[in-house]
Amino acid sequence: MHRPKHSNFDPAEDGAQSPDLPLRSQVVSHHRDALVSNKLYEMVDHTDAGSVKSETAVANAPSHHSSAHPRSKALYTPEQRVKRDATKWTLVQGILAPLQFLIFLISLGLVIRYLLTGEGFVIATWSIVIKTLVLYTIMITGAIWERVVFGCYLFAPAFFWEDVFSFLVLTLHTAYLVMLFGGFGSPEQQMWVALAAYAAYVINAGQFLLKLRAARLDEQRANAQAGGRA
Repeated sequence: MHRPKHSNFDPAEDGAQSPDLPLRSQVVSHHRDALVSNKLYEMVDHTDAGSVKSETAVANAPSHHSSAHPRSKALYTPEQRVKRDATKWTLVQGILAPLQFLIFLISLGLVIRYLLTGEGFVIATWSIVIKTLVLYTIMITGAIWERVVFGCYLFAPAFFWEDVFSFLVLTLHTAYLVMLFGGFGSPEQQMWVALAAYAAYVINAGQFLLKLRAARLDEQRANAQAGGRA
């Protein structure tokens, strides 16, 4: 038999396809598909994470009705409001407060007149004494009013700073009386102490007027809520 001669033919050199080339192609293709799939999964995970963060941020965002901006506490509880309206000391305070302010205006004019002209010392002095006595009266009756409404004679939380400043007003008025009856200082110095007491009184009166306005606003809100529920 004729045996074929041995040949050094190399398929790669001749451009022929190697027998294991399809397997390699499958491996490369599978690897490429895996990379694409992983990239897609990363994109989806990133999108989902962003969505979760966005939803969390929206859920945690403070709203206009959240506790970040709590509504201020009402000046009176419903029970305290009933006590305030029922006690006679509310009427007493309502009478004394404007009466004291009227006396203050008259006395202030007399004190300034004396300091400018040197006239009317006696009447100016009496006006300050009367103003101081009315202040003592309104302080005592006010303490009784607080006891009835809030359960303590002074420094109820609703009027704490007003009471603190009232003691400064009372101290300055008392200092004037000590100077007057003790013979301390000149008449002009006594009048200047009276003016300091009056300045403190004006600030204190402003504090109470603001609280009166706050109480009225509280009542308006309470009435509006009651009307809405009805």
